[in-house]
Amino acid sequence: MFSEPQNVTIGSATTPLQRTAFGDRKGIFEDNASHLRLTLSHILGKRVRRTVRLDFAKTSADPFLTGVNRPLTGSVYVVIDTPPDGFTVTEQQNYLLALSSWLDLESNRLKIVNGES
Repeated sequence: MFSEPQNVTIGSATTPLQRTAFGDRKGIFEDNASHLRLTLSHILGKRVRRTVRLDFAKTSADPFLTGVNRPLTGSVYVVIDTPPDGFTVTEQQNYLLALSSWLDLESNRLKIVNGES
């Protein structure tokens, strides 16, 4: 089980997220003031799907209606999808680290959010 709180850093601001829900294969950590939610989940079946997801929200001015604000939401997540056997924990960690290292490069992140492929 993940400890509480879980901290996420966006830009230079670190936000502690408190556990708000948990189950056999799911944990949710949130901070209502910053509109952040971290979800950790595991689905076991013919495939094993492990998901780490960060949801975020804000209110922004409507670009088409003066004086009107609108709620906006978004999410970023990583899914590890494997058969129930055949890949060791170390192998899965190595693939996750490879993707994480690739995403550590600012040029790659910038290309992704600008829609390049």
